[in-house]
Amino acid sequence: MRIWRNVPGVSGIDGKNKRMDKIRETSRANQGKDVLSISDTAKDYQVAMKHLKEIPDIRQEKVEKIASQLQSGNYNVEGKKIAEKIIKSVFDEKV
Repeated sequence: MRIWRNVPGVSGIDGKNKRMDKIRETSRANQGKDVLSISDTAKDYQVAMKHLKEIPDIRQEKVEKIASQLQSGNYNVEGKKIAEKIIKSVFDEKV
């Protein structure tokens, strides 16, 4: 088999495939201004997150109530309820 060098069209580098002589116009899309729009759902989410951040992590009145019950000896913890909540939390976790 004989291989010819510089055969037009075979190597894909001939003048028809490689046109660099034309300069294209830029599209008018680049000339417009950027626009940002936020959906109503995103706005609602933003408002909800703002209000959630305002809620304290610790409910001080509940802590004070339990602390006073502990100090007076009136705080009763049922082991069965604690065990049920532990088991429930294990099975409610999403894998």
